[in-house]
Amino acid sequence: MMSVINKSIQHLKNGKVILCPTDTIWGLSCDATNFSAVEKIYDIKGRSKEKSFIVLVSSLKMLMHYVEEVSLDIEKISSKYDKPVTIIYPKAKNLAKNVVAKNGSIAIRIIKDGFTKKMIEQFGKPIVSTSANFSNKNTAENFNKISEELKVKVDYIVETDYGKKAANASSILLIENNKVKILRE
Repeated sequence: MMSVINKSIQHLKNGKVILCPTDTIWGLSCDATNFSAVEKIYDIKGRSKEKSFIVLVSSLKMLMHYVEEVSLDIEKISSKYDKPVTIIYPKAKNLAKNVVAKNGSIAIRIIKDGFTKKMIEQFGKPIVSTSANFSNKNTAENFNKISEELKVKVDYIVETDYGKKAANASSILLIENNKVKILRE
C-alpha cells in the first residue's frame, strides 16, 4: 500500500493540486515549477493573478536553486522568530512564471519539520502553499473549517489528523539591499 507521502508526491508529479497540512496552516499545494498546476490553484481559489503565492522548500540548499542570491544568514534571522518565517527574495529562478511576482520576487519558506518537509524532500522540488480558502474569505483554523465546496475542487486530500488546530500564519520578511524589513509579524 502506498504511503500518504508517496500518494501526495504522485499527485504533485502529475500536476495535481493537493490539500495538505503545512508548518502553519492547511494549504492548497502543487509543484511550484509546473505552470498548469499553479493555474489550477488560482482557479480553485478565485484568486487574482496579480497576487503571487508562497513557495515551500525543505532546505537552504534547495532554496539556493530557486533564488538568485541568498546574501544574509537566513537561518540566524529565522531563529529570532517563534513561528515559521517566509522571506521575500528579490530574484526568483527555476520556478513557474505564474508563481513569481511581477517584479521577479518570490516568497519562500524553508520548512523545518513535519509531514510537508518530508514530502518536499522526497519530491525534490518546491511546492506552492496557499491557505485553503477562497480568496477574500477567512483562513480556516483547522481542517474541519475548510469549505466543503473547496475540498471537492482539489485532486487529493492528505490523510492525516484532520482535527488538529492550525498554527498561525508565518511571519513575512522582505530582503532588500541586505536589509530585512518585517511585513507581517
